[in-house]
Amino acid sequence: MAQITAADVKKLREMTGAGMMDCKKALAACDGDLDASVDYLRKHGLAAASKKAGRVAAEGVVAALADGENGVVIEVNAETDFSSKNDTFTSFVNAVAELALSNKPADLDALKALDLNGSSVQDTLTRLIATIGENMAIRRYELATVPGGVVSAYVHGAGKIGVLIGIKGGNSAALQDLGRGIAMHVAAVNPQYIKREQVSADAVERERAVLSERAAASGKPVEIVDKIVTGQLSKFYSEVCLLEQEYVMDSDKTVGKAVKAVQADADVVVMQRFQLGEGIEKEETDFAAEVAAQING
Repeated sequence: MAQITAADVKKLREMTGAGMMDCKKALAACDGDLDASVDYLRKHGLAAASKKAGRVAAEGVVAALADGENGVVIEVNAETDFSSKNDTFTSFVNAVAELALSNKPADLDALKALDLNGSSVQDTLTRLIATIGENMAIRRYELATVPGGVVSAYVHGAGKIGVLIGIKGGNSAALQDLGRGIAMHVAAVNPQYIKREQVSADAVERERAVLSERAAASGKPVEIVDKIVTGQLSKFYSEVCLLEQEYVMDSDKTVGKAVKAVQADADVVVMQRFQLGEGIEKEETDFAAEVAAQING
């Protein structure tokens, strides 16, 4: 075990604002690793706002728009929920989303360089920061295009979650409606993949190993264990793969069957989901559960 020094405790306190004894406990639990100790304190609700991170912009708005075979989703962050509801801020986010849908920039840097009322998007944001007095950032952006198909968008909770769904096989109104329904499903359930073929072989083998060990511990015959593992793997796929999940808009069908019921040769080829602040070190509300509750409501 690493030796914990007074200097380590002092530094961790400066980084987190946590109490001395809590810092000692965290360092001991993490073998003296400062970064791991910061995470430990955060996970246990013992860290104040991290001085190391500076002024974190973790609030804000996610916007998603679609028009025919194209769609965009962007996340723009601010420091406080109050500012993220400011009309000037939300107008800026909506204007940037509409600009992105019209111009289809290839990446975030190209989006920031676009002209917005005579100034670049980034320069406009800089002025907005000065006006509102908070750190703000266009954190991420994605463009979805399905030639000859349809892209549908859905935004939940006044910009807490934004989803794009792309379907190939046509651009009928029925497919557009289906796409929006599936986008609502993705907002609620948050699948990791569209189909099982996208799950890496390593991920499947890790899951199989865990399931096999658990089933073998039951003492059942090998052939029974194999059947148990096969069944549990199917459940694993239904938990992580969109097309194999029970469709929240029609519980009698999987999402895949719902697609085929609308058009036999249609296929979901794009799934993009942004949740506000995901990946930023800040405690968050479970918006996925909130969406599910509203849909099943």
